[in-house]
Amino acid sequence: MNLAVWKYRYAIVFGFFLLWMTFFDRNSFIYRISLAGDINELEESIEEHETRIRDLRIQKKDLFGNAQNLEKFAREKYLMKKDGEDIFVIVDP
Repeated sequence: MNLAVWKYRYAIVFGFFLLWMTFFDRNSFIYRISLAGDINELEESIEEHETRIRDLRIQKKDLFGNAQNLEKFAREKYLMKKDGEDIFVIVDP
């Protein structure tokens, strides 16, 4: 019996090490896999935000680059008007 354990001592130690690293260690393989998933989600979120920022900067440049565009935006978005004008809002049912 003692000879069989002694014969496979490296396999037993390696198996114990794998078991420990998979489940019990603070930086286990399962924890590292979940962190990798979180990192991928955050990187995708960064890319989405960067494209949104780029689009908003283009919109800002177009909006403030021309007084007519600014006036059009204010009239459409915020329903602003000049003195003496009446605004009629048509809403689709």
